[in-house]
Amino acid sequence: MEKNLEFPDLLRLIDERSTAFRAVVAAAPGLDAQVPTCPGWTLFDLVKHLGGGDRFWAAIVGAGSADAPPAEAVAARAALEVPQEREALLAWLDASTQLLLGALREAGPESGCWTWWPASQSPQTAGGTARHRVQETAVHTYDAQHAGGSPQPLPVELALDGVEEFLFTVCATPSAWPHKPTAFDFHAAEGRSWRLTVDGDGARVTRIPAPTAATGATGEDSNAAGASVHGTASELVLYLYDRIQADSLHVDGDAGLLDLLRAWEPEEK
Repeated sequence: MEKNLEFPDLLRLIDERSTAFRAVVAAAPGLDAQVPTCPGWTLFDLVKHLGGGDRFWAAIVGAGSADAPPAEAVAARAALEVPQEREALLAWLDASTQLLLGALREAGPESGCWTWWPASQSPQTAGGTARHRVQETAVHTYDAQHAGGSPQPLPVELALDGVEEFLFTVCATPSAWPHKPTAFDFHAAEGRSWRLTVDGDGARVTRIPAPTAATGATGEDSNAAGASVHGTASELVLYLYDRIQADSLHVDGDAGLLDLLRAWEPEEK
């Protein structure tokens, strides 16, 4: 069974995606370019959001285990002011990312910290935070590319980890599924698959064998899945983050179940 990305790889990917993000913004005609995947936002807004998030999570990781984010970090994010000129703004974003990376390195992957996903399958640790920030930075890099008219697929190693990270962090919950019990299978073309089972006990994620090329069978009970989603790992991540629609993917079974899943708002995360 494939392992998750190691902590140093997560830090490398945060740095790489932030660098790619800055390159896109540097080459854009202007900071007022609209971001189609973030309606109402400009590139300037996107830079502010990503850099502010880096600084916010750096403070959270630095504070260690807690029941809430540090009050100073919350206040700083609410009152965030950033440079208006492009070169200075990009330097600020670079510094923001380095603050986050520095906090993560100092804490180490097992250090506890507050997160908004206490009841999920992702740990409340610096490692769990790093894994999520990789995906935040990668998806927003895609957003910036989309604003420039040239969106690129997410890097494969990052996207493969991103499908599981999203399912573990955003979907897994002890809150009861309010519909008939079912399961959703997600199959990445690169050879990994996951099952999200939803019922009265909540939602939980397991890895399952990938379909075989000859039969399409997974080695699991394929009838257990009400809907199966097939695509590249990048497409799956972008779908889960609502950047592309289900019709961009191949869906077997009841596609309407995916609408129920997207509309579901569990009481407890």
